[in-house]
Amino acid sequence: MIASVSGIVLAANPGMVTIEVGGVGLLVHTTNRVSSSLVVGKSSNFLTTLIVREDSLTLYGFLDSLELGTFDHLRSVSGVGPKSALSILSVLSVSQIADAVANDSDSVFKSVPGVGAKTAKLITISLAGKFLPRGDDSVDPGKSRAGIEALVGLGYSESEATLAVSKVADSKLTDKEVLKLALQYLAKGVSK
Repeated sequence: MIASVSGIVLAANPGMVTIEVGGVGLLVHTTNRVSSSLVVGKSSNFLTTLIVREDSLTLYGFLDSLELGTFDHLRSVSGVGPKSALSILSVLSVSQIADAVANDSDSVFKSVPGVGAKTAKLITISLAGKFLPRGDDSVDPGKSRAGIEALVGLGYSESEATLAVSKVADSKLTDKEVLKLALQYLAKGVSK
């Protein structure tokens, strides 16, 4: 598995970047937003995932772990492959995706070319609880999942757990600290 790539940008075309790594040019598929922001001749770093198919090895790269994690979440949905996940990330930001999932707003996904009504609904259902309903990208969606699952295991509903974690989560907190603060938040809500 190739987890990251760092090197000089040789070419930047819509959705694709060629990075020179140790004298070898690697083709990295990425969002149009990322490819248009890069400068040929400058150094760049990508967090990557390698998709192995019978007839190809395709490298997908992102500038931060939130986009990579969101890409992986999207690919976990039945019927959403890497190309569709990349198309979604080219049109929508991580915040827009998280908000759409949290609000069960499948119409947001239907606005992406190539995503139909059934797939859009499946995305919102399959990814429910995997993202924090926040307006920023400061908290890793995967990190919050442990707190949500722990709260659900304690008998809280998925929506209660997601709300509580979203109110207290911070990128500097550990999973245990998030769980403790979420329990305190829920306890205050119950006592009112």
